[in-house]
Amino acid sequence: MLSDIEVQKLEKLSKENRLNVVKMVYNAQSGHIGGALSSADIITVLYHMCMNTCPKWTKDKNFQNRDRFVLSKGHASSVLYSVLAQLGYFPKEELMTFRLFGSRLQGHPVPICPGIDAATGSLGQGLSIACGMAMGLRLDKNPAHVFCLLGDGELQEGSVWEAFMHATHEKLDNLVAIIDRNRLQIDGCTETVKSLDPLPDKLKAFNWEVIEIDGHNIREIYDAIEKAKSADKPAVIIANTIKGKGVSFMENNAGWHGKAPNKEDFERAVKELED
Repeated sequence: MLSDIEVQKLEKLSKENRLNVVKMVYNAQSGHIGGALSSADIITVLYHMCMNTCPKWTKDKNFQNRDRFVLSKGHASSVLYSVLAQLGYFPKEELMTFRLFGSRLQGHPVPICPGIDAATGSLGQGLSIACGMAMGLRLDKNPAHVFCLLGDGELQEGSVWEAFMHATHEKLDNLVAIIDRNRLQIDGCTETVKSLDPLPDKLKAFNWEVIEIDGHNIREIYDAIEKAKSADKPAVIIANTIKGKGVSFMENNAGWHGKAPNKEDFERAVKELED
């Protein structure tokens, strides 16, 4: 159970990550801001409290036994880079090179950046990569877990459901999937584009351990991840979130899926996040 002080610390870190996302996307005048903001609380809690990380990135025992993370919704890379910088994988000053020519912090994650285990961006592929990692760790008798963050829009890809089926078949109890359920994608509402509901029932039918939470409640996020880690089968957390969370005019607005703010919007967003 998290203490009040730990919750406050994580909320502060998450707020810093949201601010970094806005600054990075504005500086590059390119990027996906809405889904990065919706998943900020999830990634902050996961990395700071629940994952066994190895920030020094050295080829020692700790490196081999580290938990793995796959950002299947690779377009939300800005918030992942911000968390990695908080943990010391690279200097925070490097964040402002996001999406610039020659930067290690490309628009979608690639392993040239310290802390990135898998190149992602082609939606619907991440969970399959995570399955492969989980199988490899089990063959090596490695105790590490694999975490995979998916967007709800990409659940419309058939390959995702093949991966859900495969994970159950292989009994991958070292695999945890987290769905950023903000209900919006580039073309609008997920339920209008291609309905996913009743999502919990579908995942239960694939024999996954299903946990549904408020994806902006720090305690719920932490408790859900810890519960998922101890499950005796693959576990999936449906995190109900708000796209653009933290910036009033971006919240629940599909138009901010992949748009960079202009100067006026940037200053307004920064003011809201700094207050």
